[in-house]
Amino acid sequence: MMKGKKGILLINLGTPNSPSTADVRTYLDEFLSDPRVIDLNPIGRFFLVKGLILPLRSPKSAATYQKIWTENGSPLLYYTIRQKELLEQRLGNEYMVEYAMRYQNPSIESVLEKFRKAKVFDIKIIPLFPQYASATTGSVHDMVMAVVKNWQIVPNIEFVNSFPDHPIMIDAFAEIGSKYDHAAYDHVLFSFHGLPKRQLIKADPSGCHCQQVENCCDKINVNNQYCYSAQSHLTARSIAERLNIPKEKYSICFQSRLGRDPWVEPYTSEVITKLAKEGKKKLLVFCPAFVADCLETIFEIGIEYDEEFKHMGGEKVQLVHGLNEHPRWIDALENIARN
Repeated sequence: MMKGKKGILLINLGTPNSPSTADVRTYLDEFLSDPRVIDLNPIGRFFLVKGLILPLRSPKSAATYQKIWTENGSPLLYYTIRQKELLEQRLGNEYMVEYAMRYQNPSIESVLEKFRKAKVFDIKIIPLFPQYASATTGSVHDMVMAVVKNWQIVPNIEFVNSFPDHPIMIDAFAEIGSKYDHAAYDHVLFSFHGLPKRQLIKADPSGCHCQQVENCCDKINVNNQYCYSAQSHLTARSIAERLNIPKEKYSICFQSRLGRDPWVEPYTSEVITKLAKEGKKKLLVFCPAFVADCLETIFEIGIEYDEEFKHMGGEKVQLVHGLNEHPRWIDALENIARN
């Protein structure tokens, strides 16, 4: 059989087309209307998103996007494009490398159509989320399958599920982290994006492990191998071990809550408050759920939590910048693409 080019599709979460309130509202509408993101009944989700979240959140989110927008536009979009370009250089002419966003532009459907027109029928999908969650990786896989199911020729598709302790990625996080002397900080945080607890419980195939076994995320086993929280703990431990950060010197926490339902704990905001009350002055924060700096890293950690910590008597919350276009991270992407 003839062999054509192999396709590699990098997929990130998404970003507004601009930091205007209208574009941010459009982005949030698509994002929050995804049943894997807000896993409520359709009617409840509709009224929650359309009637409550969008009117209140869109102007506030637009104001924060304006603070991180650069001459290159959205940082997340810029770094995703750079990752695509650098990986394309590594892989050479045997591969066709593209990128897409789960929400907004370029859409997954439009980029898969590029592969179809180029007669690329061997495609590897790489969601740019190291830790698996139904709301991120699961949603990406869902959308890809929804698109190709309507094609006359359904391509050979390989999905990358997760890579929480990929050794080369851990190398990249460690190389970036080594630029900061963690011994000069009072405490180190590994802050991951949060999820509702109900979504973690749904991902427990046994129905008797998540939130029911003491320290259920401390070790990976058959019941939690695809648990977002357990994989986050694995990533944090791997980076800490590589940098020789002792266990008593770091905490694992979760940021970016939405709504009143209980989310995975501990919350980053509460950990920072606790450390401030203990008299800690300087905090170093890794964000290993993100492979590109974005609103949640640049603004939420680097600006918002830094200001709050200073108001509580601290001196500095130092963000460790993301993988972005670090050469070792491109090494990791190349390894994932080829293997």
